[in-house]
Amino acid sequence: MIEHKDREREREREREREIQRLLKQSSSLGLSAFSVTMISLHRSCFLNNSGISGSSSLFSYKLNKLPPASVKATALGPNSDTNASVLIENNKVFKEITQDGTSAAANVDINLTVAGGDREVYYDDAATEDQLVTPWSVSVASGYSLLRDPHHNKGLAFTEKERDAHYLRGLLPPTVISQDLQVKKMMYSIRKYKVPLQKYMAMMDLQETNERLFYKLLIDNVEELLPVVYTPTVGEACQKYGSIFRRPQGVFISLKEKGKIHEVLRNWPQKDIQVIVVTDGERILGLGDLGCQGMGIPIGKLSLYTALGGVCPSACLPVTIDVGTNNEQLLNDEFYIGLRRRRATGLEYAELMDEFMTAVKQNYGEKVLIQFEDFANHNAFDLLAKYGTTHLVFNDDIQGTASVVLAGLVAALKVVGGTLADHRFLFLGAGEAGTGIAELIALEISKQTNMPLEEARKKISLVDSKGLIVKSRIDSLQHFKKPWAHDHEPIKKLVDAVNGTKPTVLIGTSGVGRTFTKEVVEAMAALNDKPIIFSLSNPTSQSECTAEEAYTWSKGRAIFASGSPFNPVEYEGRVFVPGQANNAYIFPGFGLGLIMSGAIRVHDDMLLAASEALAAQVTQENFDKGLIYPPFKNIRQISANIAANVAAKAYELGLATRQPRPKDLVKYAESCMYNPAYRSYR
Repeated sequence: MIEHKDREREREREREREIQRLLKQSSSLGLSAFSVTMISLHRSCFLNNSGISGSSSLFSYKLNKLPPASVKATALGPNSDTNASVLIENNKVFKEITQDGTSAAANVDINLTVAGGDREVYYDDAATEDQLVTPWSVSVASGYSLLRDPHHNKGLAFTEKERDAHYLRGLLPPTVISQDLQVKKMMYSIRKYKVPLQKYMAMMDLQETNERLFYKLLIDNVEELLPVVYTPTVGEACQKYGSIFRRPQGVFISLKEKGKIHEVLRNWPQKDIQVIVVTDGERILGLGDLGCQGMGIPIGKLSLYTALGGVCPSACLPVTIDVGTNNEQLLNDEFYIGLRRRRATGLEYAELMDEFMTAVKQNYGEKVLIQFEDFANHNAFDLLAKYGTTHLVFNDDIQGTASVVLAGLVAALKVVGGTLADHRFLFLGAGEAGTGIAELIALEISKQTNMPLEEARKKISLVDSKGLIVKSRIDSLQHFKKPWAHDHEPIKKLVDAVNGTKPTVLIGTSGVGRTFTKEVVEAMAALNDKPIIFSLSNPTSQSECTAEEAYTWSKGRAIFASGSPFNPVEYEGRVFVPGQANNAYIFPGFGLGLIMSGAIRVHDDMLLAASEALAAQVTQENFDKGLIYPPFKNIRQISANIAANVAAKAYELGLATRQPRPKDLVKYAESCMYNPAYRSYR
């Protein structure tokens, strides 16, 4: 993070020097040459640092074939030598506005001599709408455009001084308010919406108009807004993404871009990317194939990387790989925004993904974290295995879910008693999440007891759509299920598997709602004084059972956690607060730990370190309320501790490149975190 900030500051100094050189050059070259030079600078002029606080158009007008008329242009840019601004106006007047308000003028002739008279031409009239125009624009600070730049806009929080300095007079009402009052006002507005999707859209609109206010709002109200910007509401948003789509966010890479992905990534204005969340939309939550509309997931995840883990938003890049969809409803939907074709598979798919992974490393280097999100099982495991040795990759569905569930189990043992090795585990669901959690539990048991991993796996049984996974089925099993094929008679029904394997822990990752029936929960309660029941499938509609069902059917004895949020439940005079085994506990802090240590690979021991750090932060007060996860209101401190543990493990394993190692990793993590408070503009 520190290295990232240093690079940004140096880049700002280079931009300022280049702008000054071009402004001086313009006096001898005239407007046409100067404008062409500026457009060549456009790629690198996305300003987002304290060097130039604000963003807008240096030249913002339209031309077609250098047409008739004298063009009026206004330019505003920083002067690195005098810490002042530069203004070009009225075609001939060059002004340098210094900090004390004085100005020095020099003449610069920027007239274009062509036929057509002196009238101003905007080139938006019907007579020219069939002609090509050039979208001239370079980012520097000025009024109207500054209010439409989400990275620097502050709305009514611009001070009187800033309104004068950045040409905002008359563009805003006269009132100046604080960011805290803006947060209060936004929460008042959002709470008036009764439909969750309306709240989601209001939050997305805010992110696109005032980035710092968005993150301030989310951080200050994380428990209330997390279900709005992520699960469960993001599931509905993805289903309806085509009809609610307004502004593009992130990078869409489709089969049309094959052979050009390196150049496509360069179109993204930010260059120092540290985290990429990428999906191909084939298995969005428990909702299935949503194709290109799965972009809501990377956008939501990266919002949490910033709000919960403190990763700078400019260092985050959401990506959707569009290889088509097999969802007939979307293919026939006139509002669908993706490729209208069946999904690419085999070599065509593999080549596109390989080109993407190569282009990412070429553009952003060895240390960029690539998080795979909501890929179907058959691709998720293959991609993780293929690129795990060559890239810094992490699959949240396999590894993040495993880490957060393991943390919940470790915490639950403080209530139930015993060690992990003393318990027996039964999973409903043998996909990415199920097998990922099972493997991490087995690794932790093996680590704690020195038991061979193969023996540790025997304490864990999995049920898929065909029943209990047993040795007699091994020839027909997918490769990631084979380690869980144990010696046992075949069993079809879940309740029979419960009675047959006698688990102390029941975990649902099936993506199928209401599969933990009353009969199943009562069977768990009959076998255990305090049955541990985790119903993890998202969104809420796909949860294996509700919190109320788990507590009621177990007569208040269950230790329950879910993937989606549930309200507290009152049963026989007691109030039970269900835990939420939300990946958001893990991946933001995990990613921050990788970034701040400069890790180049992800190791399983890092996932165990993240789990241990999360479990350690559950207090006795939390246990007394029935919680096995700490409250989300402390999530930034939780993430800092997870980041420190993960970074420490990276240094221990020799996978960290940022040297020397900080003495206090927790404080260092806190110092690296993005602060959404407004900056003062000069």
